[in-house]
Amino acid sequence: MVPPDRREAHWMKWTAADHDDLVRIIEREVDDPRIVDAFRSVRREDFVPEGAEGEAYEDRPVPLPNRQTTSQPSLIARMIDAAAIEPDDRVLEIGTGYGFQTALLASLAREVVSVDRYPELVEAARANLADGGFTNVTVILGDGWDPIPDRGPFDATIVSAAAPEIPDALVDQLVEGGRLVIPLKTGRGELVELFVKTATGMRRERHITPARFVPLVRGVDA
Repeated sequence: MVPPDRREAHWMKWTAADHDDLVRIIEREVDDPRIVDAFRSVRREDFVPEGAEGEAYEDRPVPLPNRQTTSQPSLIARMIDAAAIEPDDRVLEIGTGYGFQTALLASLAREVVSVDRYPELVEAARANLADGGFTNVTVILGDGWDPIPDRGPFDATIVSAAAPEIPDALVDQLVEGGRLVIPLKTGRGELVELFVKTATGMRRERHITPARFVPLVRGVDA
């Protein structure tokens, strides 16, 4: 997740006043009508801390506890679009936050497994997703660097924290042909990249956007 000082370097930020405005922003960002419909059906105000509802429809990060955020909606849309989620897919998400992106993924996929290292965020996301009626989601307290026993393989993985390299566990848990969307640290900053798993390893497909995220930290917060 991106830090609450809002240094995220996504290439464009729009202004939204309400839910309908935010949906129109997403229509400008992506061509996939399923993603637009997901944003139409999932209200961001249901996935922000109490008192932050007024910020929910601005196209920018909203701070969460533990110096985390729910990421900029237009950036989320582009990352989900790159992952090319199909209705029968099983999706792994690293970095649950309050569950907004999780809910969007659950609207698009057969099953979502989401991992966060902060117990407070896991508890909040579980409650938010249950209140929203999402029954195809499992939120786990864990470490994005570690395997998730008995949960894979996955057709797509989206990571909301920056890593210096692709964690082996994420590669191992992808099916061949599976997509990985992840921010990677480079000498020029951080770039969100799309990879596809092949028989010989991970193939970089394309850059999605520059952005700035908190690091993908090893271990679980006590």
